[in-house]
Amino acid sequence: MPSLLAERTETQLNPRQAQAAGPRVRTERAGRARAARWTRGLLGIVALGVVWQLAPTYGLVDPYFVSPLSEVGAAWWDMLTSGRLWEHLSASLVRSAGGFLLAVAIAIPLGTAIAWYPPVRQLVSPVLELFRNTAALALLPVFVLVLGIGETSKIAIVLYACFFPILLNTISGVESVDKQLLRSARVLGLSSATTFRKVVFPAALPTIFTGIRIAGAAAILVLIAAEMIGATAGLGYLINYSQYNFLIPQMYAAILTTTALGLAVNYGLVALERRFSRWRS
Repeated sequence: MPSLLAERTETQLNPRQAQAAGPRVRTERAGRARAARWTRGLLGIVALGVVWQLAPTYGLVDPYFVSPLSEVGAAWWDMLTSGRLWEHLSASLVRSAGGFLLAVAIAIPLGTAIAWYPPVRQLVSPVLELFRNTAALALLPVFVLVLGIGETSKIAIVLYACFFPILLNTISGVESVDKQLLRSARVLGLSSATTFRKVVFPAALPTIFTGIRIAGAAAILVLIAAEMIGATAGLGYLINYSQYNFLIPQMYAAILTTTALGLAVNYGLVALERRFSRWRS
């Protein structure tokens, strides 16, 4: 079995050899490596599914509390065909997407201003530190009291949970730009705005996207918890409702849907990051 040492020290073609080999050879090598990764990952998922199916079937765990995967799949398909799953999924998507996009729109400009202008950092940082160390779910009762139990409070709690990962990574990304790049921009006579647009922001983008990916996961997690406390629709409500009514396969089906949603968000953001970071390759 190949180790991390073998993977990191594997012989690679140097640029001249890669150019001489041509694009077909490079594509074949990359394709084989990608196929190997996907195959191993798929085998792990299949193994988990087999264990999930066999453990309750043969009494290794109580089948009343851990339903076999086949029953969970049947419950998921029933909810999908009846439209109930989409009803709850769409409610969660609207809330999480609304709060997440608002966080991106607010946190990136504010984080940029904090990192780029020292007076702004000195003015805003103490206040942000107070709120940064307050858990989002601890403020949920405050959001409900101030904004009501409707959609506004749920979007607001998602916005709060997503805001700080994006903000802090934006600040870190802008502050950690290589000083040599900034000196080169000054030597070339670029204005401050042009330097930021052409040099600083592209260099900070990978770090910013790290915060965006963390926020994407937080948007789902916090929303599910908020929907469990006060909602009449959404995946969190569906999980809670199924548990209280002992609809155990339906509960696991809703949990798997939440997992699939989180994976889709993560891979979508990874693809978006690659799209905006092509210059790095």
